[in-house]
Amino acid sequence: MKRRLAAILFGLSVMGTTLPLSGADGLDEKGPKQSFEVTSTERVPFLPGGTIRLERSYGYLTVEGWDEPEVEVTVTKSTDRFYGPEHKDKAEKPFDQIRVVTERRSDKEWVTSTATPARNSLFTSVLPSGQIILTWPLPPNNKRGVTVEYIVHVPRDSRLVVHHDNGYVWVSDVTGDIEVNSHTGDMIVMLPDPGPYSIDARTRLGRVSSDLTGNVKILSQFLVGSHFAYASQAGARRIYLRMGRGSITIKNGPPSGPFWKD
Repeated sequence: MKRRLAAILFGLSVMGTTLPLSGADGLDEKGPKQSFEVTSTERVPFLPGGTIRLERSYGYLTVEGWDEPEVEVTVTKSTDRFYGPEHKDKAEKPFDQIRVVTERRSDKEWVTSTATPARNSLFTSVLPSGQIILTWPLPPNNKRGVTVEYIVHVPRDSRLVVHHDNGYVWVSDVTGDIEVNSHTGDMIVMLPDPGPYSIDARTRLGRVSSDLTGNVKILSQFLVGSHFAYASQAGARRIYLRMGRGSITIKNGPPSGPFWKD
């Protein structure tokens, strides 16, 4: 049998014909599974002392102050699953459905917002009795399997307003007023100097910790939320932080970079 197979292969080679072998090009194209990503950067002049608004962001958000009279927004969209190389086009298709839009509303106001696909609407059901009822479906994940990382550089003395959905928030080296609201995740705010500050930080379910000595309260007998308040003197910079489920950490000192970059 082996001799016969060898003879067949030899005959095919003489005629210039080969049989596909394991490891042929079609199989090699599969390769190891991986996460795919795409990155874009936008940089626009913006005067110091203005207001920076980040609306409906999710994933990983880093905001850092710098000395440039500009706002720079770098957005990286990546798949939260691993795909083979042969599925690259399919994996990257949802990237276009997650839109990060920047808008300079005036010389003193800059807005970056994230738009995701709409969720399902009401369902209509007809009971055997003929009665029609409306039901609200469980909210699907409208992120389409896409994780977003934002790196935002703003003039150092900007006023910062953030409304974050879920994920991680890192703010450092911003000397203006700071307001951050997040639904779920972890928040770290690095205050660059001793102040003065007026800090109001609260979690519904989670912990608040701070390098500054202030008044900490547990919000319920079940130890599920906490509130931190600190005021050094009148005219202090306002730091207003809110977290639904997760933690808030307030640190005083030079920035060290987001922990997820380690």
